[in-house]
Amino acid sequence: MAEKKATAKKATETKAAAAKKTTTVKKAAAPKAAEKAVLAVNAENAGFKAGDVYQALAAEGKALTVKEIAKAAKISEEETLLGLGWLFKEGKLANDGEKVTLA
Repeated sequence: MAEKKATAKKATETKAAAAKKTTTVKKAAAPKAAEKAVLAVNAENAGFKAGDVYQALAAEGKALTVKEIAKAAKISEEETLLGLGWLFKEGKLANDGEKVTLA
């Protein structure tokens, strides 16, 4: 009878030890596609993005799409649009419907 108790106690201790060894690793959730970086829309930021866009267009020397400008300037498409708006307002750009070039 003492052997049964000892065996039962040992089994319980083994289960408890196994439970302690098992750890749950929680990974941080990947950002959702809907979550994007916040773009600060102010005169200073718009001016800097306009400079990036202008330099990219001047370097290419030809008409580019918004996507091509963003890639050349190494900024997001939203930032590209912000810079384009600034440059259009100043009359620095020409548009043929699909592509943009320096005026």
